[in-house]
Amino acid sequence: MTNHKNKNKPAVSFWESEQTTLFMDEKLNENICVDVAIIGGGFTGLSTAREILKDQPSLRVVVLEADYVGYGASGRNGGFNMTLFGLEPEITLLRWGKQRTIEAQEYTIKAVNYVRDLVDEYKIESNYEHPGMVRVAYSDAQLKRLEGSVELFEKLGVANQYELQSQDEIQQSVHSPKFRAGLYEKNSGILNPYKHVRELKRIAEECGAKIYENTPVIEVKRLGDKVTLKTKSGTVSASKLVIAVNAWSGKIEGLPKIKNRQIPIWTSQVVTEPLSDEQWHEIGWMQRQSIEDNRQLIHYFRRTVCGRFTMGGGNVGFPNKYSMTEIDTTKVWQGLTDHIGWLFPSLKNVGIDYRWGGPVSVNLDMTPEIGFIDDERIIYSTGCIGHGVSLTQLNGRTIADLVLEKKTELTDFWIINRKAIPCPPGMMGTGIVRAIAGGLKLWDKVEERKLEK
Repeated sequence: MTNHKNKNKPAVSFWESEQTTLFMDEKLNENICVDVAIIGGGFTGLSTAREILKDQPSLRVVVLEADYVGYGASGRNGGFNMTLFGLEPEITLLRWGKQRTIEAQEYTIKAVNYVRDLVDEYKIESNYEHPGMVRVAYSDAQLKRLEGSVELFEKLGVANQYELQSQDEIQQSVHSPKFRAGLYEKNSGILNPYKHVRELKRIAEECGAKIYENTPVIEVKRLGDKVTLKTKSGTVSASKLVIAVNAWSGKIEGLPKIKNRQIPIWTSQVVTEPLSDEQWHEIGWMQRQSIEDNRQLIHYFRRTVCGRFTMGGGNVGFPNKYSMTEIDTTKVWQGLTDHIGWLFPSLKNVGIDYRWGGPVSVNLDMTPEIGFIDDERIIYSTGCIGHGVSLTQLNGRTIADLVLEKKTELTDFWIINRKAIPCPPGMMGTGIVRAIAGGLKLWDKVEERKLEK
């Protein structure tokens, strides 16, 4: 089942299908004046609203969500609470140097712990587990890069978080004949992202945030010392604005700068039918750790609470960032299904119950970004490169500090208002990112050329 709503909207994810009821807040039907307006009801926007109101409960804070909370990337991602920053630490080191790479690693460790603590503090019901994650190599070339990562982590002072596993060691826990080796990271968790973002909505409202769903923002304007947001049935006049739509930034009208910060990249996932006890015994995986492969266009996979196998990643697609309608990913879904059977021959004919996809925010720096537009009244966040479950939530705390004009350790992080490389407009920007993706695909092909298909 593909679970499409209609041809112009992304298919409903497996995570959303697990939660049968949807309580949607009213849309905006009036003209209002607030202290802080937030566009986007995902991890970033809801975390920002909650953190602002925890510090200053008297402020009027609204969140405007174009569809419903959980519709976007926050409700349809892989659900990995992980420390990966940008594309790879090696890329961060090459682009930004050792000290900033160390600071990025420290920030992501804080982010993972932040999410884990949040789940405990607010009793969030999102099926959270913390079994660690292993990055696996299929080829000698990929193993060599894993070994290089270990050396890098030693230089960064975080090697104690990782354990390089031999082929025999990883085969003891996950019985795939394709695993050449693995790099295990103990500080990593998994969750149901849709349940999690709906819980963040609950907490934000309990803290005093007003959330309007089914309220797309048509245009943003500066009028005097205020920022005005126009919707189909009302306006919001705000002292400060946070744009927390990430991959959907191209749809924001009235602020040209936000349109060139990133390019949306479409990534896909599939979920199998429930596996039998015999099937799970055949492949092992009793520790429930999440897994990524060490490809450039990675596959990520994990067990679900209900005994299914979910696989995402592989090839990517390129939607029109101004319309963001769904693209045809039939071949990508088939590629993911084939990859499951390639990894685990006993699952070659397993049934696929869910197929869906969604956009992630990618910029030319391959680095997350939090910045201002013209002055500090408007703040935006983009570019988590598909690794945003933990980052976006801690970014909410960081953005809250910026909104409240606090100088903290978080606001000193170097991604704040950094000088990013802007994406060229139109097809030129998309063409550059397509070329990068094509180069990564070729890289994988070269490294895996000797593997049996």
